[in-house]
Amino acid sequence: MSPHTFPLNRTHPLGALAALALTATLCAAPALQAKTLVYCSEGSPENFTPALNTTGTSFDAARPVYDKLTQFSRGSTQVEPGLAESWTVSPDGKVFTFKLRKGVKFHSGVNGFKPSREFNADDVLFSLERQWKPDHPYAKVSGGKYDYFADMGLNDDVAAIDKLDAMTVRITLKKPNVTMLANLAMDFASIHSAEYADMLTKANKKEQFDQQPVGTGPFSFVTYQKDAVIRYKANKDFWGAAADKPMVDDLVYAITPDPTARYSKLKAGECHFVIAPRPADLPEMQKDPALKVINAPGLNIAYWAFNTQKPPFDKKEVRQALSMAIDKGAIIKDVYLGAGQTAKNLIPPTLWSYNDAVKDYPFDAAKARAMLAAAGVKAPLEIDLWYMPVQRPYNPNAKRIAEMMQADLAKVGVTAKLVTFEWGEYRKRMQQGEHMTGMLGWTGDNGDPDNFFFLHGCDAARPGGQNLSKWCNKAFDERLVKARSIADIKERSKLYQEMQVIEHEDAPDFKIAHSVVYEAMRKEVTGYKQSPFGSHQFNGVELK
Repeated sequence: MSPHTFPLNRTHPLGALAALALTATLCAAPALQAKTLVYCSEGSPENFTPALNTTGTSFDAARPVYDKLTQFSRGSTQVEPGLAESWTVSPDGKVFTFKLRKGVKFHSGVNGFKPSREFNADDVLFSLERQWKPDHPYAKVSGGKYDYFADMGLNDDVAAIDKLDAMTVRITLKKPNVTMLANLAMDFASIHSAEYADMLTKANKKEQFDQQPVGTGPFSFVTYQKDAVIRYKANKDFWGAAADKPMVDDLVYAITPDPTARYSKLKAGECHFVIAPRPADLPEMQKDPALKVINAPGLNIAYWAFNTQKPPFDKKEVRQALSMAIDKGAIIKDVYLGAGQTAKNLIPPTLWSYNDAVKDYPFDAAKARAMLAAAGVKAPLEIDLWYMPVQRPYNPNAKRIAEMMQADLAKVGVTAKLVTFEWGEYRKRMQQGEHMTGMLGWTGDNGDPDNFFFLHGCDAARPGGQNLSKWCNKAFDERLVKARSIADIKERSKLYQEMQVIEHEDAPDFKIAHSVVYEAMRKEVTGYKQSPFGSHQFNGVELK
């Protein structure tokens, strides 16, 4: 069998028809043997517009298609030019002026679209103003929720977005924000085609804009079969550096939620790369001469959020007590299998401004029970405990963790009902605050502590926001906002370290772990660079 043709197992969850269709696609190679890279991803995207989403699953699915004004060098946190070839920042840190890259072409053929022009300032204004202006023609399409833009305070902080000429854009803020260039390298700031949007508007098909995407990225979208497969083809006109161009002809995401199935398909040569292998499978993977296993400390956090708007979780003493009720060490040992470390702060210890002086809550069931009684909680206290239905790099088995927590809580007089939903529904309901308590986590997007701490900011505590504890502490939030306006790292670090003390005292959530992120691929995959953000990029990746 050629190393670049990978028939799919007929028992795969795609179903027989989908498997046959994908097999035909992968195996119908032309005479010169086109190269197809198959990624066994873990879930289905909500759509293909990153501005509408907050999960790595959806970002991964859209990432091949789009570029941003700034970008992170593959495999690092270093910001480099993207669709903006250069920029200037005003001395007061409020005005960002971007000179756009010339000669960049949009994808052609998606939904019958044929661009009549190259990328320019109109596309930047369209993409950013959609998230900022409520009267934008696409603002309410696909639900019209732009959580990243809102939770980071940009709704209020942006004063103006101006087109100075066809290839120059100026963004003016009401107050300084030293994280802005890194923020614009994040997925929510992906640049779309305004001309494609106009075409769909005239055809009365606006809803297709977020389902059949057009960008300038290394791969163009071909088709998506829900819960089964996403297909892309190489963008031969991609503007990027030679090392970042698409090195394969076709890219396929074979959606495979079960990690055991992903591993089986990897061993069988039915995919080249898998996300989030089970910790228990790693020793066998590492011994297999046909595979490569890589790892890096995760820029992440897994946590159990207490909804502070629902009694008795509005009392910090109750939250502190429950933080002592869980045997965190047992979770690390039994679920992470050593591929992680206990967490006491929201940011991982690899990130600057980490406050190691914070003392974690001890596991002390007797003290937890006494604190609950002192706070007026009568046993048995009945709560819900939501757990994620998917495996994430920061949490290899949320259901198992929930079961262990449930057993620990029972010992302090708390009866926890385990609850879960489909992944998109789970997140939506938690962001609306329907839960009493629930598990989630975070992988950093830009290497700045602000990207973690905004999760506990007051802007993100609104219904639909990513502050799942719905906790708004004035002292914490004032420091969060102030730190964004200061360029000096020492001053920012001091503020962030103070915030970690405030957060620990108020205990809006129980911090579980920072994981080591493992990824596995076949030996013939070369050029892949593991991202500190847990993202997956396949431009620059070859099959040899």
